[in-house]
Amino acid sequence: MFARQAFRCAQPLKQSFRKYSSEAPKTKSLGPIYATVGLTGLGVGLYRYYSSAAEAPTERPKVFIGGDQGWVDLKLSEIEVLNHNTKRLRFEFEDKEAVSGLHIASALLTRFKPAGAEKNVLRPYTPTSDEDQPGYLDLIVKVYPNGPMSEHLHNMTVDQRLSFKGPLPKYTWEANKHDHISLIAGGTGITPMYQLIRQIFKNPEDKTKVTLVFGNVSEDDILLKKELQDLENTYPQRFKAFYVLDKPPKGWTGGKGFITKELLKTVLPEPKEESHKVFVCGPPGLYNAISGNKVSPKDQGELSGILKELGYHKDQVYKF
Repeated sequence: MFARQAFRCAQPLKQSFRKYSSEAPKTKSLGPIYATVGLTGLGVGLYRYYSSAAEAPTERPKVFIGGDQGWVDLKLSEIEVLNHNTKRLRFEFEDKEAVSGLHIASALLTRFKPAGAEKNVLRPYTPTSDEDQPGYLDLIVKVYPNGPMSEHLHNMTVDQRLSFKGPLPKYTWEANKHDHISLIAGGTGITPMYQLIRQIFKNPEDKTKVTLVFGNVSEDDILLKKELQDLENTYPQRFKAFYVLDKPPKGWTGGKGFITKELLKTVLPEPKEESHKVFVCGPPGLYNAISGNKVSPKDQGELSGILKELGYHKDQVYKF
């Protein structure tokens, strides 16, 4: 695991880049329409079209509004086993038309009290479901030995409830805030990265380029791989993902070992680029090697590790 092993050199990547065609589909002429329908009928049709398009979408109620709202109990409705130690847990909202209320980037705090314990266990999680999804939210949870919250979540059964509070604000995102962002993740550290990636590529006005470097122990540990591959296939000029495995299978063509200085120097933009931001999220060992740990949720701490060695400065890096 990242937290217990030294980061060793990754072998050169053999991932290929796809060609991209920017040719827009040709638009058919409206001439035949004018020739076959009356101008009055066309005018009515256009009026209805533009009137419909101009109508603002109905704003849905939000489950989490922050401030002094307090804790919200949600019922577990579905459980999906993703691999040997990871589950996707779906928690439903009382109002099926409501959305979570999370913004980009933000998380939720979870709470439960173990039997016989005096204090509650609190842990933050970033949902992987879309913030605009009505009716429920999804958490991807990896169980850790002696991890009280992750063990509790993995032992939950359908119809049990869990307490949530939030949203917990992280990094405020705006479309085109940076020309290029680089995401360095390990394990479940992919969840806030995916939240940010999803927001960028669902907004047609956002042209940000994204580079993801994602380290895991084995191929089965690569969470959200299908979703990431779909985005890479759809936006090959703007999204590149590089996977690094400690224990790669036979025939693996990605990175081998751990995320290294040589790898990041190869795939990340130059530190001197002005509109470039690097985000880091993962276990303590990854933080130690890549950027140094945060001091607290509100204190990013000093920059150290590989990113400092490569010439990045503190303001270019955000630690989730």
